[in-house]
Parts: sequence; C-alpha cells; structure tokens
Amino acid sequence: MKVVSFIPSRYSSTRFPGKPLAMLGRYPVVVWVCRAVARVVDDVVVATDDCRIAEAVEAEGFRSVMTSPLHTSGTSRIAEAYDALGCDADVVLDIQGDEPFISPGHISALIDCFSTPTTQIATLAYRIDPLAGYDALHDPNRTKVVVDSGMNAMYFSRSPIPFVRDADSAALTEDPGFLGHIGAYAFRADVLRRIVGLPPAMLENAERLEQLRWLYHGYRVKVAVVDAPTLGIDTPADLAKAILLLTGN
Repeated sequence: MKVVSFIPSRYSSTRFPGKPLAMLGRYPVVVWVCRAVARVVDDVVVATDDCRIAEAVEAEGFRSVMTSPLHTSGTSRIAEAYDALGCDADVVLDIQGDEPFISPGHISALIDCFSTPTTQIATLAYRIDPLAGYDALHDPNRTKVVVDSGMNAMYFSRSPIPFVRDADSAALTEDPGFLGHIGAYAFRADVLRRIVGLPPAMLENAERLEQLRWLYHGYRVKVAVVDAPTLGIDTPADLAKAILLLTGN
C-alpha cells in the first residue's frame, strides 16, 4: 500500500496569523509537523498558499507544493496538491500543519485502518479523561464523536455526546464512552477526489464540522482510538504551552 502525507498549511489565521512559521525551539511549527510525519511516512509534502511557508519547509529538506488561496478546507487543498503532483498513492494522509506533537503511533493508527479493504476514510479519537471535568465535555472547541460496533463514526459534535439522560452533571464525567476527536484524517485516493465535490450539508453548517458532510452523503469514517490527544497550536497561548512542553520547564 503506497501512502503519501500532505500537510495543509496557510499563513492567514484569525486567532494566530503566521502560526505555521512561529518558532518552537529551533524549528517553525510546520517543520516540526513534517519531522513527526516523516518518522512514519517517506513521502511528506506541505500544501500551502504562501511562499514563505514553502521556503521554510524546503530549507529543512521537505517538499512543498503551491495551492490556491481560495480553499476553505485542508481537504480541498490536499486534493489539489495530490492532482498537481500526479500522485499515485493508494492512501492520502491529511495531517494539519499545527500539530507538532503528533506521534508515530497516531500516524500508524491512521494507516492501519486501511488494512480493512472497505475503509474509505479514517480519523482518530481518544478517551476523554473523566478527571477533565464537566466543563471540558461542554467545551465547543473540543469535538466529540460516537461510534458504532464496527468503530465507524456515527456522529461528530461540539456538544457532549452521547447525552446521558439519567445522570447529573457530576456523574456525567464518569461515563467511559466519551470520545474526543483528533482532526487527523486519511483517505483512499479515489474517495478524496469524490468528497471534495460534495455539496455542503445542513449538519456541517450547524456544527461547523466538515466531516459531517461526508457522513451525510453516505461515506463511512473509521475511527481508531489512541492513548492520548495531541497538543495542537491554535493560539499564541497554545504555543507558549508547547514551548514549556518542549523545554520541560
């Protein structure tokens, strides 16, 4: 099975402009992502719309491809990059450019989902620690997912799911079934081409979660549960936490 990993990365960000090039130790954030993914996948490409990002990753020996600035999702950006490079990979990984601490275990778990021939799309989840508390479950920035008996996603939401009807707020956090979603994906190449042409869905618009478009249109998303979440960088405060984690201070 041939695998290619794209890292969609754009300079503009409402909460953190220039985030991919923010320095984390000796490397920019996006280069840390490249280095992490390259521990598992040989073919790693940054798909970007900014020459500064392209220059930064190429200076560290990684490939980049320029894509349109009009993309509204990383999925459509990597689909353009895949076709632009004439790739022939069977499986396409989509690892966000703000995940410098994504581990080899996370990436391998995504790829392993495709040992099942019927897998179309794969993503990751982790068990939400009950000690994180009631507020953590209700954090709209922490996406949740519920799965069926075959570990296929049934629904993603910014609300706590499942709703535990007969539990009070204290008992709610004791349910071991709560899964947090990690926004890393992998696609069969032919499926990637199809889903980028799908029209938006009402559920997607309501939750602002692109993966709900795929479910709405009948695609199945395999979920691999990993031991821990990643530390993504969305804000300058997240970068400060990442620096502390990196330095151990």
